[in-house]
Amino acid sequence: MARGQHHRIHAQDRLQRNRLRVAQEAARLMSEHGIRDFHHAKIKAAERLGILDAQALPRNNEIEDALREHQRIFHADSQPQLLLERREAAAEAMRFLDRFEPRLVGAVLDGTADAHSAVCLHLFSDTPESVVLFLQERGVPLTQQTRRLRTTRDEQREYPVLLFAADGLPFDLTVLPLDALKQPPLDRIDEKPMKRASLAAVEELLSSAENDDEFERMLSSVLR
Repeated sequence: MARGQHHRIHAQDRLQRNRLRVAQEAARLMSEHGIRDFHHAKIKAAERLGILDAQALPRNNEIEDALREHQRIFHADSQPQLLLERREAAAEAMRFLDRFEPRLVGAVLDGTADAHSAVCLHLFSDTPESVVLFLQERGVPLTQQTRRLRTTRDEQREYPVLLFAADGLPFDLTVLPLDALKQPPLDRIDEKPMKRASLAAVEELLSSAENDDEFERMLSSVLR
C-alpha cells in the first residue's frame, strides 16, 4: 500500500471515530442536560472533546441513533416508563383538544422522550386565537411564543406556540393552518415531512406497548 493511500485511510478512520465520539457526547448532553436542539448539542459536544474539524460533526440522525443507544444502556430502567407516561398524557390531551385535529410529534412519538421531554402536539386552525380562547376559557394558564418551522428546504414560516403544564408534565402546542394537515413541515433530523400520529394511532401504540415486537411493528406503521 502506498504511503499516501495509507495516510488517507488512517485519516478517514480517525474522522469516523471522531464523528462517533461527538454523536455519543451529544447524546449524553441531550439525555442528561435536557438539550433539545441537535445542532447545539453537537457543537457543544465537539467543543468539549476538542474536535475542531467540521467534517467530524455527525448528522442529526447519527445523534438520534446514539441517543437511543445511550438510553438503552444507561436508562433502561426508567426511560420506558417516562415515555409511557407521556404517551398516555398525549392521548388524554388529544381527546381534550379533539376539535383542533391534534397530532403527536417529536420525542414522545419517536420513542426518545425522557424526563426533560415535553408532550409536543400540532393543532390545526386557521384562527390560532380560537385555540388560545378554548384553553383560557377552561382555565389553562398559557405562555405564548412563536416557532419557525421549515416548510420546504428553502422556506420557513413562523407559527404560534402555546406552552403549559398539566399533572407535572410540560406541553408544547404548535398551531398550524388547516392546510398543513396534508403538508407537514420538515423534520429537523432528516428534513423529510415530519412524522405525526393521530389520536387513533397513539391509542394503538399504547394498546400494543406490552408486546415489544408488536410495538415496534406498530410504531413503524403509524409514523407517517
